[in-house]
Amino acid sequence: MSSAETAAAGPAGAAAPGTPDEQGAPRTVLRDMRWWDMDAVIALEQELFPEDAWSRGMFWSELADTRHPGAGRRYVVAEQTGPDGRPPRIVGYAGFSAVAGTGDVQTIATARDQWGTGLGARLLTELLRAATAAECHEVLLEVRVDNARAQRLYTRFGFEPVGVRRGYYQPGNVDALVMRLADPARDYPPVQEG
Repeated sequence: MSSAETAAAGPAGAAAPGTPDEQGAPRTVLRDMRWWDMDAVIALEQELFPEDAWSRGMFWSELADTRHPGAGRRYVVAEQTGPDGRPPRIVGYAGFSAVAGTGDVQTIATARDQWGTGLGARLLTELLRAATAAECHEVLLEVRVDNARAQRLYTRFGFEPVGVRRGYYQPGNVDALVMRLADPARDYPPVQEG
């Protein structure tokens, strides 16, 4: 069980990770992304980013560098099991790369019905844990200049704007705000598990 699954499991006697709790509320666990998650991840990607969605090939390329001793990438999914025995569904995902002490948030997304639940913060925390494990001294990311919700999340975690990449998101020609976190090993804001 990964550290994210352990943290999401809660105290002794709580529902097992990925199963509804005693009141039937959905449970969400973070786990490593695997090849069998690809269809659900691609569907969510296309729903959230219809103009500039990553292709299946882009995700495969990233995932190929996650499961070997010198892996420079970490990709996770947020899997939610609902009440009434409904099958689990992917409600978020995130990816990170590390090269020569610099980390980069490659992607992070949550289903619209998860906005405001703290899931984005949980995913970002997991990526920053990966940055710390990879001994990164800084973490960079790009975020659409028109995505104020994501910018607030990143700012809450200590990211600061360091530049703009003009026309970064295509085909919409939307600029990207480049943000930097100088100390990914620091403490993060508390996030709600679950």
